[in-house]
Amino acid sequence: MPHLQLRKLVIQLEEVHTEAGRPVSPPSRKVTVAGVIANPCAGRYVEDLSVLVDLGAEVSGLLAERGVAALGVAPDDVTAYGKGAIVGTNGELEHAAALMHPRFGAPVRRAVGQGDDIIPSTKKVGAPGSTIVMPVTHKNRIWNFDDMDAAEITVPDAPRPDEILVAVVLAIGGRPLHRTKPVA
Repeated sequence: MPHLQLRKLVIQLEEVHTEAGRPVSPPSRKVTVAGVIANPCAGRYVEDLSVLVDLGAEVSGLLAERGVAALGVAPDDVTAYGKGAIVGTNGELEHAAALMHPRFGAPVRRAVGQGDDIIPSTKKVGAPGSTIVMPVTHKNRIWNFDDMDAAEITVPDAPRPDEILVAVVLAIGGRPLHRTKPVA
């Protein structure tokens, strides 16, 4: 069974201190952690994608743990999350699904203390320098409007044709100056 082959790890931290001329206190914070990994199924049709399911469980824990560390907070302080993947051009969209869905979530939830709701995701096939935009929602209350957001990342040299760029987004504080309420 192939093991995780990580070529690169990219950590992008965003803190918003001011929005619309107003202070954001405490600042809203998001971290996107992207891993660029080898795709063991690239270049050929593979019926059984369990190798990618296993890699998803392995890489997701690493990404989420690095994200919590980059935020410099306790796991329970993370309020929202998201995920995404770009499969290189020698792969297929189903490779991202196998990587991100069956076993990806449990290690992320452990890293952030819990997570009662789904981790929203997006996936695509793309060339190096492709951008992925990932939805972000509250980890325990998906319909919490304050945490509905998005994050994006671009890695100039990834994914190469035989790679997958896989990312986890962790957030604290919701959107800056959030004030949208549900309609009764």
